[in-house]
Amino acid sequence: MELVGVRVEIPANTPMVLLQEQEGQQRLLPIYIGTPEASAIHYALEGTEPPRPLTHDLFMSVIGVLGASLDSVVITEVREHTYYAELHLTTPTGEKIMSCRPSDAIALAVRCEAPIFASDQLLDEVGQIPEPEPEDQAEGIIDEFKDFIENVSPEDFAS
Repeated sequence: MELVGVRVEIPANTPMVLLQEQEGQQRLLPIYIGTPEASAIHYALEGTEPPRPLTHDLFMSVIGVLGASLDSVVITEVREHTYYAELHLTTPTGEKIMSCRPSDAIALAVRCEAPIFASDQLLDEVGQIPEPEPEDQAEGIIDEFKDFIENVSPEDFAS
């Protein structure tokens, strides 16, 4: 999945993270998240380094100190409008999988450049196929603009 970004959904004024399938149907996976988590993801995307580590930065440091690494993040399912995710870690004692919130998983994935995946079952259940771009509408707007440019004169702007 590609992290398209973090947005605020209007009119509810609720932050959401938007993921998109990179292959196949390129389905979208919008997940509503909390404001602190949205900020944490946004800071990581922007490369902003706070004066003191935020929770996700601290967690990444702990993973490193313990000799582990975050290999991937998987958004696994949705139950009663609540999404679930897993951290796939490699540790000195082997591979480990930890359950977590998708927002935390994504914030960590962005910080360590780990890939983000979503289960096929989840995408089949809630993935949204993006609307095709209306090329005809864009063509009409371009034609209208060309017509305006060809026929405009300085007198058109006089008060």
